[in-house]
Amino acid sequence: MSVDPSSLVVTLGAAVSALVLGVDPQGGAEQAAVVSGVVEESVDQLMAGIGAAIGTLPEDAQMAAEQAVVDSTRRLQAEIEMHLPDRERAVPEVTTESDNMDETYSRSRESVSPVVRLPAAAGPVGPAVLVPPSIYPLMSSATTAPIGAVAVFAPWLKKAGSICDGISAPVLAALYSVENGFRYGPAAPVSPAGALGPGQFMPGTWKVYGKDADGDGTADVLGIADPVMASGRLLCDSWDRIEQWKNEGRVVGDTLSLTLAAYNAGAGAVLRSGGMPSGHPDYENQTKPYVAKILAARPAFERMLSPFMALELPVGDDDLGRRVIEHASHYLGLPYVWGGGNIHGPTAGGFDCSGLTSFAMHAAAGIVLPRTSETQWQVGVEVPMDEARPGDLVFGNWQSGGPGHVGIYLGGGLMVHAPTTGDVVRIGEVFPDMRARRIV
Repeated sequence: MSVDPSSLVVTLGAAVSALVLGVDPQGGAEQAAVVSGVVEESVDQLMAGIGAAIGTLPEDAQMAAEQAVVDSTRRLQAEIEMHLPDRERAVPEVTTESDNMDETYSRSRESVSPVVRLPAAAGPVGPAVLVPPSIYPLMSSATTAPIGAVAVFAPWLKKAGSICDGISAPVLAALYSVENGFRYGPAAPVSPAGALGPGQFMPGTWKVYGKDADGDGTADVLGIADPVMASGRLLCDSWDRIEQWKNEGRVVGDTLSLTLAAYNAGAGAVLRSGGMPSGHPDYENQTKPYVAKILAARPAFERMLSPFMALELPVGDDDLGRRVIEHASHYLGLPYVWGGGNIHGPTAGGFDCSGLTSFAMHAAAGIVLPRTSETQWQVGVEVPMDEARPGDLVFGNWQSGGPGHVGIYLGGGLMVHAPTTGDVVRIGEVFPDMRARRIV
């Protein structure tokens, strides 16, 4: 069998990025260290495999194969650099109709570390997974899209995306990806200008739009629910204002593009320019590319969010099913590994089906399940499939000893599961023979 070295590089990129982006925010330093170790181990093993594969080629083909690996890593590095959070970007301050429309306009600059600090999929940057520079070129933007983060943010993105017709959940997701890579929590980075949290709110803007959305008694700019809902309200207010200005003939242009520009540069910048902010170097070098990145990323987030948009997942903090789904979804894209995974997370670089359910149940509620799908079937009570709720376990591939497969029900006929060798943790349709079981 012939081996394409460049395909091995892409495979490595997918595996590494899934590991890096799958850090559980509740796992803290220990899990980050484990995942980082698995990343480095995976790189060593796969790079050794690439070298071995090249060594099996005819001598006259080995140089071309080595060059293919180099070219692939360079392309992947260039691609991911286009999608990293901006190192130079404008930070807006909110204005209202009574404010001076010449609001303060400031910029933040982030230094580039010799070691790339990638955001956790659904948690704070700290403790971050530190990825050696040798690994960084192997990651593709297609595989480093923060699927796990979207799974955690999805219920609130969906809710905020329904505030007004102009601002959808995929638009919000694309904006959060560009703003701060979905990084949240006390250790999330603060811009030099003082912008905070996943929505990168300046204090003055947060004072106007920051509300307690999840009922925990605090308007937390560093959280998930409160910033997402605040961003939705801010964007919808800007949308309405820009539509009014267009009707009055004061601005021209695509309303969504101008609304995104207002999030970055301030609504006053849109009004002063009569449309897309222009002329000032910051507008040309930061605001316009910022808007372009979000619009370019929107289709990918439409696809990524589609399974979640079809579900009516609860958003309450006390819902076990939601928490089980969140923890499993952190690892979407992680390779299937037979016997992989336990209550502490992935092992040997991945999960098998029952390893994933064991981890998710324990992470969500401290429940320790037996290790195999057959023995997990003995826990809890069976419920009819048409009464299954999100977070219930679904079992299929029935054999003489019991079920050969287990997944986590999402609702709408979908589940998150680790299917089989050669596949990855993903969302799929429940099997026709599946039966549901409620653990608690």
